[in-house]
Amino acid sequence: MRLGRDVLVLTQTANSRSIAFLSQSLNEGKDNIEIPIVSYCRQGQQMEVDTKAQSETLAKYNLKAIKEFSPFNKYLIGEKAALFGGGTGTQIYIWNLDEWGSECCLEWHNGLEGGSSFHQGDIFIRSKRSRSRLGQLNQKVPLDYSLRAYLEVIFLVPRMKICVQGKLVKSRPLANFLTNTVIVTGDIMGRAVELTLGFSQLEWEQASCGVFLYWHGRLIEAYKRVGGMIHSADVGRGVIGVMDVTNLMDDQNGRVWVHNNKQGFQDCEAYACLEQWLGKKADEYWDNNFDSLNLDTDNCVYKPDRDWVQCDKCRKWRMLPPAFDSRELPGQWFCFMEPCKGQCADPEQKLKPGIVTISTKRSGYDHTLKDSPNIKIESGTDASRTDNKIVNSEEVKSALKRLKRGLPNPKSPSLTKQKKR
Repeated sequence: MRLGRDVLVLTQTANSRSIAFLSQSLNEGKDNIEIPIVSYCRQGQQMEVDTKAQSETLAKYNLKAIKEFSPFNKYLIGEKAALFGGGTGTQIYIWNLDEWGSECCLEWHNGLEGGSSFHQGDIFIRSKRSRSRLGQLNQKVPLDYSLRAYLEVIFLVPRMKICVQGKLVKSRPLANFLTNTVIVTGDIMGRAVELTLGFSQLEWEQASCGVFLYWHGRLIEAYKRVGGMIHSADVGRGVIGVMDVTNLMDDQNGRVWVHNNKQGFQDCEAYACLEQWLGKKADEYWDNNFDSLNLDTDNCVYKPDRDWVQCDKCRKWRMLPPAFDSRELPGQWFCFMEPCKGQCADPEQKLKPGIVTISTKRSGYDHTLKDSPNIKIESGTDASRTDNKIVNSEEVKSALKRLKRGLPNPKSPSLTKQKKR
């Protein structure tokens, strides 16, 4: 998501501070890109220019460029730096905002009172412009126009606290919030790769699917459709893949196959092989699991295989016991609290390759074995309801294969009449 042409980044640690200026306005028409950076180190109670990182002459030159091509002077920079107080963190200021056509602009929303992420403040493009993807019918993909939705999944394993409109963004490691999760390992061009595939009810409801590709832990490409997803909007619906391709997209000779704007990958042999491998694995997952995912999900509630919580001190993610209700967690949670009762020094849990099973049956969700001849879809936990549905998995499988191959339905009336003739 590109918001503007120029950005100023202020970062402070316990003993240092830096100001970085990433500007298209400054570099317009230049052959070599300049990124003015001014570094400071703590000396007593003050932050002074760090002469070990740069000379005073270079620091003055960079500071002059920042003041000339930005709305920040030394007083405004000092005012923003004072917001850190004695703490640490990062502040990002963007201006010369992009205009996405005459009817498009950035819009600020303060949000509503409530605990849901839908109530939080947000910044998004008013026209809700979505990227064009092969096989995609849904024209409302929040990740394409909502800054909050983008920041929720921008990192493979979120560590830092991010605020938009003064409200904390509920970042989440996407791979940990899927159901029917499978971790697939493989080899592409002699390099080991690992892909997590799973089902998301939210993406099903939004008619979305695809693979999220991360590079060095940062999201580069989202909802990449592969395999059968490209040719049919129904194939793969609700299926989400998560993969870190750092090992594949960093060339052994030092070349990186990622665009400078970090918005996509360059066309290369490694990327072509990746697309082919992803398509094969996504189709295999769909063929093996679509019956248990249930193509008809009316009134069904799917939950992640496991619930996770992030410690507000060490920022590590902890797996909650299956029987624990995550809604009972307080607004701020730490490792020593219920139900983990651990320490921040404890290592973070990681899932191993293979099928991730559910240890206990969860409310509102009935996980049916794949080898069962029938699939039972529970519409709720109320036993008095009688609107449960029984679907024959073999019929659904054959119908899906016909759909993928473009074959007609042998039971259709038109085909029956032709046979009689």
